[in-house]
Amino acid sequence: MKGFLAEAHAGNYAVAAHYLDLDFLARDKQVETGAQLARRLKFVMDRKLPVDLSTLSSEPEGDPAEARFDQIGSISLEGAEVPIRVQRVLGNGGTPVWVFNESTVKEVDRLFSAYGPVLTEVLPDVFFKRTVLGLEAWQWLGLLVILFGGWALSLLLERLSLAFTMRLARWTKFTWDDALVSAGRGPLRLPYYAALVAVGTSMLLLPRPIQTLFARLSYSLTIIAVAWFILRFLKVSSLYVQERVASKNPNDADRIRGLSTQLAVLQHVLEVATYVVAAALLLMQFEVVRNVGVSLLASAGLAGLVIGLAAQKSISTLLAGIQLSVTQPIRMGDKVVVEGEFGTVEEISLTYVVVRIWDNRRLVIPIAQFLDKPFQNWSRSHSEMLGEVILQVDYFADIDVLRAELKRILENEGRHLWDGKVQSVVVLNVLDKTLSVRALVSADSNNLFDLRCLVRERLVVFLRGRPGWLPTVRSETRPVTPAGEQGAPVPAPAPRA
Repeated sequence: MKGFLAEAHAGNYAVAAHYLDLDFLARDKQVETGAQLARRLKFVMDRKLPVDLSTLSSEPEGDPAEARFDQIGSISLEGAEVPIRVQRVLGNGGTPVWVFNESTVKEVDRLFSAYGPVLTEVLPDVFFKRTVLGLEAWQWLGLLVILFGGWALSLLLERLSLAFTMRLARWTKFTWDDALVSAGRGPLRLPYYAALVAVGTSMLLLPRPIQTLFARLSYSLTIIAVAWFILRFLKVSSLYVQERVASKNPNDADRIRGLSTQLAVLQHVLEVATYVVAAALLLMQFEVVRNVGVSLLASAGLAGLVIGLAAQKSISTLLAGIQLSVTQPIRMGDKVVVEGEFGTVEEISLTYVVVRIWDNRRLVIPIAQFLDKPFQNWSRSHSEMLGEVILQVDYFADIDVLRAELKRILENEGRHLWDGKVQSVVVLNVLDKTLSVRALVSADSNNLFDLRCLVRERLVVFLRGRPGWLPTVRSETRPVTPAGEQGAPVPAPAPRA
């Protein structure tokens, strides 16, 4: 059996024919017909009766119950079982050898008609005479057609399927099904390709190891396609939910930011779970990996404790990310001051937070820091904030006029920045030479900095037109007599207009 399989898989069908009992054929037909029968028997056995040599009897006499005979197995044909048997006969020189017996050889043509390749009647004999790496030329040709043609056909099937489902989705009053269809663009081609490869390679009568390889490839492509679709669906669904909430509550910025934060963290959690499950399914199809996994589980003990301690920080970081999404001390778009930097929360993952600083630098901070250390959140409860502009003016400055000027600035140049709620001018402090005046305004956190700069610039221009209101250094001059006595003070000059 070992000799027949080795010669047949090497393409030496004329040599493999010596392992067949061909005595029922005429001598002049044994060479040509024997090679053909050997090739056909090889195809049938590879597809329907793969032989494990380690399970065959090692007795020189064969089956003790039936001397000189041994049954390899049987193949179903037309509702009956056809036995595949070998027989011990005397070869050249009187040496006993094992060959497929006459009854088995006579059934080869019927078995091949039922299970053999249909291309034998179409392709010339040159495609069946030689093998390369265990495959004949027609099999290599079929693989090329299946692998490349299958990919092109899968792209076509994907486009047709998406076009059809998109048309159906447009007939409905919902919009989420449109997002579902768009999520399938890309992942859908892989199941089609896997199915085409699985069906196509099964028709090529490949040896069992190669057929198993393509079966695992098709299975892997299906897993990858499902995981890919889930990842795309999570992203599309997150955007869809955010858009729906924003359209229904366009003025509720706090709720929108809070929902965006929860969706971002939930999306990351589900993405990690998808990657883990997909990787496990891909690896568990290999027996070696399954055995290693069972061994690791059986011998966890101290090693499991060590791994658990080593991963404690990573696990706590993941839990911190989940906790942050629930408690929401920060949300997407919040204005925060952290590590002495002011910026906007741009991204929240399971392990870190990205803060975009005002100069477009990105500050990446471990997520646990927002739960363990204090920080400033300028838009925690609402986005409206107060901003101040401090000016130093002379005692002669008219505060009421400054209030009127601030109102004019906010209602004209600053109307696109000011929220119309707070405007005030107060004397914050009286110093020895000047008055400290504070102009207080309110605006959305995104506009507050620009509004403060605008108010400061316009008030400086306003004070420049009134030099008497600018800070002035005052001094008093007294004459001194030769005896050192001070005289009366010199009258101060009139104030500047």
